[in-house]
Amino acid sequence: MGGERIALLFPGQGSQVVGMGKDLAERFPEARAVFQEADEALGFALSTLMWEGPADELTLTVNAQPALLTHSAAVWAVLKAADIDVVAAAGHSLGEFSAYHAAGSLSFADAVRTVRRRGELMLESGNARPGTMAAVLGLDDEVVEGVCHEASTEDSVVVPANFNTPGQVVVSGDAAAVERVGPMLVSAGAKKVQPLAVSGAFHSPLMRVAEAGLQAQLDAVNFADPAFAVVSNVSAQPVTDGAEARRLLVDQLTSTVRWTHSVRTMLQMGAERFLEVGAGKVLTGMLKRIDKAAEGRGVALGTAEQVEAFLNGAS
Repeated sequence: MGGERIALLFPGQGSQVVGMGKDLAERFPEARAVFQEADEALGFALSTLMWEGPADELTLTVNAQPALLTHSAAVWAVLKAADIDVVAAAGHSLGEFSAYHAAGSLSFADAVRTVRRRGELMLESGNARPGTMAAVLGLDDEVVEGVCHEASTEDSVVVPANFNTPGQVVVSGDAAAVERVGPMLVSAGAKKVQPLAVSGAFHSPLMRVAEAGLQAQLDAVNFADPAFAVVSNVSAQPVTDGAEARRLLVDQLTSTVRWTHSVRTMLQMGAERFLEVGAGKVLTGMLKRIDKAAEGRGVALGTAEQVEAFLNGAS
């Protein structure tokens, strides 16, 4: 690994795909053990759903969340034996739980059951107060924030849900407010406002009804101090205390994912290379748009071939 200072990135919802992780299980016994443990911990064959589908069932938030965490954990189970100098980790939304598992805060069984529960709670919240989300391209974060504030009323709110990269923000809230804010954002200079197919208004006040349930779930599991700093979605600051991590993971349900700032924090902490641990390459793709200093420093590690190449120093 050449002694490089590594930051770990863990993907969130949207990166799931039928077949995810199958080649890892076939190639690496450590990965295979993770998939077996997931099936046992959840009491159903999550691995079969991940490898064979159907896609619409895998995409349901109650399944996508444990599937993505399991894939990330399977890759990490193989990587962690290598001599990697991890300076920090961060995960996008659901991926933050994967990051805390990698940092040793949560056992895998507790982590996979927790995110399954989180998915259930988020789905229930979406049913209790239906909402939606939309991607906004071409506007500064502050402008989006201001327009959302302007478009919100007491009983119909829209807020920034993700600051993903400069010029790419996701907004979230009541359907009427998201519909209302679209033309306002275009008037403010947005190149495009694209509705997203989601089951709820994630990272908005509409998720507040899920907070007590997630708090209870996190209180019921052993949550240790992380072995390396995890940069919080909520604060974009490094967290090294288990109790603080627990609190921020609950806050994350209704807070903006400050991803742009989180990546910049990891660069300030000395990260020289970014490993995207798990499904897809969404976060690797975002790096160069976030900071020129991170361009070319990311590597996606989701397939057996990618992991093998990295371990052989051929990445």
